[in-house]
Amino acid sequence: MEDIGGDGPSTATAALNQRRHEAWKLFQYYLDKSTPHSLYRWIGTFALVSIYALRCYYVQGFYIVTYGLAIYILNLLIGFLSPLVDPELEPTDGLLPTKGSDEFKPFIRRLPEFKFWYAITKAFCVAFAMTFFSMFDVPVFWPILLCYWLVLFVLTMKRQIMHMMKYKYLPFNIGKQTYKGKRPVGRASSPRAD
Repeated sequence: MEDIGGDGPSTATAALNQRRHEAWKLFQYYLDKSTPHSLYRWIGTFALVSIYALRCYYVQGFYIVTYGLAIYILNLLIGFLSPLVDPELEPTDGLLPTKGSDEFKPFIRRLPEFKFWYAITKAFCVAFAMTFFSMFDVPVFWPILLCYWLVLFVLTMKRQIMHMMKYKYLPFNIGKQTYKGKRPVGRASSPRAD
């Protein structure tokens, strides 16, 4: 008699864990299938951003939530634009070849595009859910937050662009890249010297 009563909660917990595991596997399956379709993923995310913006505009609030979201996205953007190995910390392992015999090293991001997209999408989902709870709607003068975020964005991007220029890397693909070496200074401009 005691065995029947004792198995009830553990059986229910095991069944719940099984359902949760199956739901997670199904979610991961569709997430994996969406990996090669970056354009459609970003279109879906921009639709979610639009819904979030309309929600904030409609309720005229949640500026602190939006500010926190913007700071988080700025942090993700820095990771997306930064190389995996920072040349300032490891000067021996440069990003680009310096000699003709060096092998070309492609730009590898600290935060890959898929993880960047996934983090932004999750952040907007969480922020959208937060707009349904009035405790997150803190009254604040939003132009001050906007100006502060713009100053923070400009200073951060300036520092990132200066870093990109200093170490000569570009975090975007612009075609096949090859190293041509240094051109000799004393040679004629024509390849044939008659």
